[in-house]
Amino acid sequence: MDINLTLSSEFSLKPWQVENTVQLIDDGNTIPFIARYRKEATGSLDDQLLRDLADRLDYLRSLEEQKEKVRTAITEQEKMTEELDKAIEAAKTLTEIEDIYRPFRPKRKTRASVAKDKGLKIYEQLAEVNPYALAEQFLNEEIATAEDAVQGAKDIIAEVISDDAVGRKQLRYVCRSHGNISVSSSEEDMGVYENYKDYTEPVSKIANHRVLAINRGEKEGILKVSLDMDKIHGMSVLTGLHVKNGSASAELVREAAEDAYTRLVFPSIERELRNELTERASADSIKVFAKNTAELLMQPPVKGAVTIGLDPGYRTGCKVAVVDETGKVLDTSVIYCAPPHSKVEEAKKIIKDLVKKHNVKMFAIGNGTASHETEVFAAEVIKELDCGITYMVVSEAGASVYSASKLAAEEFPQFDVSLRSAVSIARRLQDPLAELVKIDPKAIGVGQYQHDMPKKELSNALTVLLRIVLTLLVWI
Repeated sequence: MDINLTLSSEFSLKPWQVENTVQLIDDGNTIPFIARYRKEATGSLDDQLLRDLADRLDYLRSLEEQKEKVRTAITEQEKMTEELDKAIEAAKTLTEIEDIYRPFRPKRKTRASVAKDKGLKIYEQLAEVNPYALAEQFLNEEIATAEDAVQGAKDIIAEVISDDAVGRKQLRYVCRSHGNISVSSSEEDMGVYENYKDYTEPVSKIANHRVLAINRGEKEGILKVSLDMDKIHGMSVLTGLHVKNGSASAELVREAAEDAYTRLVFPSIERELRNELTERASADSIKVFAKNTAELLMQPPVKGAVTIGLDPGYRTGCKVAVVDETGKVLDTSVIYCAPPHSKVEEAKKIIKDLVKKHNVKMFAIGNGTASHETEVFAAEVIKELDCGITYMVVSEAGASVYSASKLAAEEFPQFDVSLRSAVSIARRLQDPLAELVKIDPKAIGVGQYQHDMPKKELSNALTVLLRIVLTLLVWI
């Protein structure tokens, strides 16, 4: 395979663009560097296209490497044929290569291998020969009856059907097109997973966020997830390929095909499709994570205004911090403007005193627990003061992580973690980027994303976050 030519075709690019880009990547240049400083070499390809091309380049190179490994392994077994070589060369995915190599892969002890060890073989499906009569010649100390011999032969046929690359490819397509993801639960209290009780959705239509939610519920032991497919439809794929109607052994081969479908092929394809859905959903969640992070970091700052930061809460109250135009902490307090305490009038007096004392111009309200009640309270205070104060609800993402960090402890040793959060919320309104870069992205990932992403994908997501932060710092 000419990888550069394939990339040129898939991305509708000119050969010289692909050739130069691949060379720049191989020379160790990063995608941001190529996008910004090597536009003349790539034809001004944007960073997203460059990143997609680099990912596809890695995949195609892995595919070629795997092809060579499979060729070598089959050749060493002295089983390479011209047809196999053509099939390997024509394979376009790693899954297809895996299917081709499956019959030649060293296997653990199976029912088929046990039958082969006993001396059983399989023959062509003959029209006239009774399979039980043919089985008589295989009787020995280990195979006592013709029925035992036939059962062993069926085990061998089931494995042959399971290893057939064409059958697996066709059945995989059918499952993608006609299969359903089915979710059930025996739990009475399903909590956040209540919507997934007795839930079914086609594999081809299920949304990525639902895949992650279902996976999380399954991991927590609340949901049971399976791939459902009409067995008759699935069986027709295997029987159409392997059963010769009219032969004396057709029914026995059909039974072997059903055993292969139920015991070997369908469970394997179910795992493959579940993994495929998870990988797709995880990749999409990384993109959403990166997009949201970029939007969060690029919020315009509100400069030159003394700001009150309000970190909402119910039982422990709403934490208050006043910071000046430069982010320096001027004052702190705690108010109880929401249930269960609801000391609204007392809270209003505290806030009004702080506003008058420090000439406050802005309120920054965290969007976490009790945010709505705190927003209503703030609006009432602003209305009563009638002095031109405005408010904004800001994201609390990572505020608790920062407040308990070593950096926050060094910056505010005199405050507890809740008051540090209020300071952070106020500063996020004044200068979002300067405040958010203090948060350890690994701590955010562990707290918010580990249930939805495998470790590899989580690592990629954190890399995206760090890349965004570093790029923005360079721009600044």
